[in-house]
Amino acid sequence: MNVVIDQGNSSVKIALFRNQEPEIVHSFSEWDNDSMRAVIKAYPTRSAIYSSVGEERSDQTKVNFLRTLVNNVCVFDADTPIPIKIGYKTPRTLGRDRIAGLIGASIQAPGRTVSVIDAGTAITYDLLENNTFLGGNISPGLRIRFNSLHDYTSRLPQVSLAGDCPQIGYDTETAKRAGVIWGAVYEIEQYIDCWKAVYPDILFFLTGGDAFLLSAKLKNAIFADKNLVLKGLNRILCYNVEK
Repeated sequence: MNVVIDQGNSSVKIALFRNQEPEIVHSFSEWDNDSMRAVIKAYPTRSAIYSSVGEERSDQTKVNFLRTLVNNVCVFDADTPIPIKIGYKTPRTLGRDRIAGLIGASIQAPGRTVSVIDAGTAITYDLLENNTFLGGNISPGLRIRFNSLHDYTSRLPQVSLAGDCPQIGYDTETAKRAGVIWGAVYEIEQYIDCWKAVYPDILFFLTGGDAFLLSAKLKNAIFADKNLVLKGLNRILCYNVEK
């Protein structure tokens, strides 16, 4: 089996793949050696890939630990061979998760123009055409929007995602929740409409921790897949093993 580890801003995911679909996925709020060891040791493992948005010094410690458990560990960085081309002007500052998400989408829609909207700590909008990462945009995620309203105002309370979310808030709590969530929904809808006008055959994929919360409110048809980045990372691992 392949082990795929995605170290994000607010959580770390570990998945085990036998083919293109993950058979097991665990998510932890932070890296824990004992938890990682327990998951990996429970299954016969051939290769692993580690991808992170964090600091290199912290990453190296984790990679060294993984190499005590798995013989073949691929660290996904700017020099790792991948099955798509990069048209981004600053490839070394391009988030690994953004690349992996598009590769995950391309598996499900080979040859098609695809866009991945990743609704996590940030909301990213990325575009793949002719097997080339053309670029994309970065916007604050839902929790950043909630926290910013609380941190930069004197009287707005902290509000959670859970709860009533009307079109028009009827008190301060629902006004803030509706403003954040529906604001993100309208932003996504506008991206979809604008990019469809330029790329009529485009397919949109939604992933990330807030994917299903947002997809339920979208009017446009969109494929929601919370494991899209993990699938892309597994494809990158397989691509490197094959080479």
